[in-house]
Amino acid sequence: MSATRDLLIEIGTEELPPKALRGLSQAFADGMDRALRAAGLVPETVYFYAAPRRLALRINALPTAQPDRETVRRGPALAAAFDEEGCPTQAAVGFAGSCGVSVEELDQLETPKGSWLSFRALEPGQNTSQLIPQILSKTLAALPIPKRMRWGAREDEFVRPVHWVVLLFGEEVIDAEILGVKSGRNTYGHRFMRPQALPLPDPEAYLPLLEQEGCVLADYQSRRERIRRQVIAQAQQLGGTALIDEALLDEVTALVEWPVALSGQFDRGFLKVPAQALISSMQDHQKYFPVVDDKGTLMARFIAVANLESKDPSQIKAGNERVIRPRLADAAFFWDQDRKRSLAQRRDDLRHMTFQKKLGSLYDKQERVAVLAARVAGAIGASAPQAERCARLCKCDLLTSMVYEFPELQGVMGRYYALHDGEDELVAEAIEQHYQPRFAGDELPQTGLAQAVALADRLDSLLGIFAIGQQPSGDKDPFALRRAALGVIRICVEGSLDVDLVELLRAAAAAYDGQLKAQAAIDDVVSYIMDRLRGYYQEQDVAIDLVDAVLATAPTRLLDIDRRIQACRAFRELPQAQSLAAANKRISNILRKNTAEVAPDVDPGLLREPAEQQLAAELNTLQAEVIPLMEAGDYRSALTRLAALRESVDGFFDGVMVMVDDDKLRANRLALLKSLGDLFLRVADLSRLQS
Repeated sequence: MSATRDLLIEIGTEELPPKALRGLSQAFADGMDRALRAAGLVPETVYFYAAPRRLALRINALPTAQPDRETVRRGPALAAAFDEEGCPTQAAVGFAGSCGVSVEELDQLETPKGSWLSFRALEPGQNTSQLIPQILSKTLAALPIPKRMRWGAREDEFVRPVHWVVLLFGEEVIDAEILGVKSGRNTYGHRFMRPQALPLPDPEAYLPLLEQEGCVLADYQSRRERIRRQVIAQAQQLGGTALIDEALLDEVTALVEWPVALSGQFDRGFLKVPAQALISSMQDHQKYFPVVDDKGTLMARFIAVANLESKDPSQIKAGNERVIRPRLADAAFFWDQDRKRSLAQRRDDLRHMTFQKKLGSLYDKQERVAVLAARVAGAIGASAPQAERCARLCKCDLLTSMVYEFPELQGVMGRYYALHDGEDELVAEAIEQHYQPRFAGDELPQTGLAQAVALADRLDSLLGIFAIGQQPSGDKDPFALRRAALGVIRICVEGSLDVDLVELLRAAAAAYDGQLKAQAAIDDVVSYIMDRLRGYYQEQDVAIDLVDAVLATAPTRLLDIDRRIQACRAFRELPQAQSLAAANKRISNILRKNTAEVAPDVDPGLLREPAEQQLAAELNTLQAEVIPLMEAGDYRSALTRLAALRESVDGFFDGVMVMVDDDKLRANRLALLKSLGDLFLRVADLSRLQS
């Protein structure tokens, strides 16, 4: 068993970008792990540590050297290596000489293409200490850093200027120059509290030494959880609950080395401003955690996380209270100023906001959406006039100062301003909800009115962008059409909206009034949504062959597709499923080859064999039962009933020759099979199911 040691790598820098810190650290760990394994150095574990001024790895149980490896060098073919008398030719002698051995010391290599002289040698592995500097340099160069910096007079580049490098293999310092800095064993503590050098005896000392003597919590996850606990405790002392946004928690974790949570307060008069605006101001601008009471109402308190332990915390508290006031005052000013003009009065200003050059202004888009939203509303039992009203107002808050300052409040502020303007409460709610779902796992619009506007908005975008040939390609999706398509799917399926996708897209195309060839893009949009549908079900662990079996029948109602898929999932669990799926494959193959010979209808007088008579009789009986079930969308019950055909279908294929010489009999039997296959095709193409 080879000897191992722990390896510690620390890159000490200026403050790293907080939103990139975690991802950068994980990429660093993954990159080193891959590179070490590629070099034959397999570590036991790789841990990453990350703080504002350091990226570090502790690589446990790393072999001290590469394993020796056998090399095989192939020489001339045996036929060319020896003459007729068995004496070595010049080719054999030359090859042996190049290997530093005699011909007698060479081996023979047998391959499918012939026999060859060969030389086997054991190549000793290199010491890990010799390999680490190059592996580390290549890994750092490959990190996903969008914009690299140079500092001083050197050509080295990194995300931030580098001040120190620790490269410690066990107790040994690996001598190297990384990013222009000579490696050593000295790390450094907190910039203000303990800035002195801290010599590390070995990798195991890294975390405790930094925490106990350097006032630095280098472990990202531990620091994150300490912040969470401190914030929760501070809120409890205030008699409330902290609103802990996970993204904000990540960002604060990346901003501090030694977290100390402190509470502060602000003027209660600011609470007249909508809570979401105050929360956005606290979270986005100040990186504070808001506090709510037991009823969920925002309190005039906040929690800040300082990056040091002060002898006089009241000074830090006062400073935070002082800087938050102008931020909240801005929000209050925007709130007061924005309400001086109603959303309806802002509508004409949307003419000056371009949606897309070829698709017109945002005003033009919302006029199209209004027409389509009314159509959707009528189909799902919502108010068409209210849908039109909501569609024409739902983007007007983009023109307000509050949304300009806090873009994440679009829709939210629209609801507040609509209520202030005296709009119907349902319209106001729909203005906010039509943006949902904003991301994967987000809530869906709850009211029919909001669902209608949400669908219309997304379908208009999808059709328009596809019509001008700017559909997503690769990673480029500037109009977020992938998210729009998934939103359409979720709203229809999870919101139980039984609407026809093609009909809605035709209505959307009509709204362009011939300006674009929008009708021609409908099929592409449907295909695009169906591709996203496959991904949607894959995330729910639905087998892709089930989805393809349903989509093969070209249904256009997303809710109906879901019902069919769920029915097929249940059918697949039945004992008769495999046999009937195989039968459908056989039927599909037979009919594909003999389409022209199928009779228009099954003639009972031409049913000669008992097996075909029995199948036809059962089929007639079941058709009367299952077709109404299918038309009602109860596909699960229909397939369960059809499972009863298994014995008759098996009996037919065992006892009846379909492709007989008699033309009429053959055509009639093909018609019987087509009738059977068509009945299953009302749900899905079961021939596509994998066994």
